[in-house]
This record gives sequence, C-alpha cells and structure tokens, in this order.
Amino acid sequence: METRPKRSKPQCKANLPILSLCVWLLLLLSFGICAGSARAQNGVVVVGSGSSVPAPLYTRLAQEFGKQNTSIQMRYLPVGTSEGIKQISHGAGDFAAGEAQLTETQRKEGSLIELPLVLIAIVPIYNLPQVHAELRLSGEVLADIYLGEIKTWNAPQIARLNPDVSLPNMPIQVVNRPAGKGSNYVFTEFLSKVSSKFRSQVGVSPSPNWPVGEPAERSSDMADKVKNIPGAIGYVEYQYAIKNDIAQAAILNAAGKFVRASAESIGAACQAVEAPQWNRFSASLTNAAGANSFPITSFSWLYLPLKSADSSRGAALSDLLNWMYSDGQHFAAQEGYAELPSPLLAAVKKKVRELR
Repeated sequence: METRPKRSKPQCKANLPILSLCVWLLLLLSFGICAGSARAQNGVVVVGSGSSVPAPLYTRLAQEFGKQNTSIQMRYLPVGTSEGIKQISHGAGDFAAGEAQLTETQRKEGSLIELPLVLIAIVPIYNLPQVHAELRLSGEVLADIYLGEIKTWNAPQIARLNPDVSLPNMPIQVVNRPAGKGSNYVFTEFLSKVSSKFRSQVGVSPSPNWPVGEPAERSSDMADKVKNIPGAIGYVEYQYAIKNDIAQAAILNAAGKFVRASAESIGAACQAVEAPQWNRFSASLTNAAGANSFPITSFSWLYLPLKSADSSRGAALSDLLNWMYSDGQHFAAQEGYAELPSPLLAAVKKKVRELR
C-alpha cells in the first residue's frame, strides 16, 4: 500500500534548497530511519522518490534486496513524478522514478539520465455494474469524455464501438489525477496523439488542466474511487486494475485493433518501437505500431545523476541498480509489471556500468 506523504510546511516551499532539505527529512522520518542509525550499522540507505505508479514494485524490491544485502537498504517515497524529478535535480535523494520523459533542460541542468526499469500500461477502468461485457473504447472517445463532451454512457460515440452491449443511460463520472503525476503524462500523450482537439485544448503534461472530473491523489485512490462510484471512469496502471478486480476497456490501437492490456500486448508495443536497435532509453511507446500493441504503454524510468557527489553512496546505488536489472526484473513480473525485453535489458545494463 502506498504511503501518503505529509504536506510540507509553507516555509519549506520558500526556496529549493530548503525544500530539498525538507523532503530529505520527510523521506527519512517516513520510514523511521536516520543518518545516524544508518552509519551506526555501517550501512547505506539509498533513497528514492517519485511516481506512485511503480510504488508497489519499489516496496517489493526494497524487501527483496534487503534480504540479500544487509549493508545497503533502499527506501522509496511516492510523491509524484514531477516532484521526484525536482528533488533529484537538486540533490535530494539518490534516484527518482516516473513515467514522464525528461526535457533537454532537465537533463542538462540536473545532469540527469533516464533509464527504463519496467514496462507499464495505463488502462482506462470503469464501473458499470449492469454491463458484463468488456467495453471497447477509442482514443478519440476517451479524449471527448475527458474534455467533457461525452457525458453519458449510452452516447452514440460509445454505442457505435459497442453494438452488442446494452449501455445504461447514466452520467459518466470522470475521475482524473492531480498535477505532477506520471500517469497523467502517459495518458495525455496518448490522447494528444490520436485527438487533435485534445492536443490543442489540454496537451501532453504531467499536470494537465482537466476541464472535467474529480481528482484522485494516488494510484490506489484512483482504483478505490472508480471501484466505489457507479458510472465512474478513470485510468490507472495495469497491475492496480488487476489486483483490485476492476473492469478495464479494450483500446483501439494504431493498427485499428481493439487490444486489452497484458504482458504480451505491453511487450509488443515496446518491441514495435525499440527493435532492432534496442537503445532508445527515453522513447515514447504510446500508440505504437503493430496489431498486438497495447496503445497506452510506457516505460517507467529511473532518473539518475550522471555522477554521484558521494563515492560511497554512488557505489551503493550502483550495487542496487545492478541487482534491479538482474534478479529485480523477476520480482517486477511477480508484482504485475512487464519486464524489459532481453535485448533492451542488456543495453541498459551496459549503460549502468558506464555510470560508475
């Protein structure tokens, strides 16, 4: 379960150095650790922050890595993709994680690189108790729902995609995510690729200005809201939908096929973009070509400093990364995330060695 971060005090927002210090303290206090205790045990605590999308994965990785390495611990705080990037850019923490591509400015000014860790899918989820068939939705229809132009479940645009489904005449209860979220970035990127209207009115952003809907702070909150509100629609990472047993839609892909998210369809999207070079670590995977590709696929990235300011912490981070890209990949699959394809994994491992 995700940990709800405490709100920073107003004075922590006054400037970035103080904000970074506050986040460091929040990270340490949230997990009941302190620098003194870490030193007393002759160990290092590697600290990360960022998106809630991979939060269950980082919880599992921290547990499993700790069993094998008693001198290095890993802690992760889900504060949102944008906040994670901000913090690692200013030296607060050892790594960040999220689903938004870094801008050239972020890479240059923060001396950062992004490396994919796993493949994820953002799936539209819905709550229609009287509908037992799987719904089909297109990117254009999703865009119009999130623009507030399609308001009921039996609207003609939805009915045309689902001719054999008896759709209820009930309002669509839109649920979205607030500012700074990686799932926003992936979802709006897909909608912007397939709908010029959405691209011009909202665009690609981790902090979109949603015209309609109520927010869900964390990924788990999104799953809970949709599951408990009849008529609701939302979007969440694939494993949250599976573990919460929430209905998810099949989505029209670039090849004109309705595809449901699965490890295979997520992997197909990655292969369509990456093969045969397998070296595009910051590539967009949304709306990928191929009949079997799930169209709202993305990498979940690690955001890493090109050079560590502390040699001992840098060595500890290197050990953690090497484990994440070996044994850690198997635990990712167990938690419901898709592993990186072998050729891409090999290329990422090579890049990790170059960061030492």
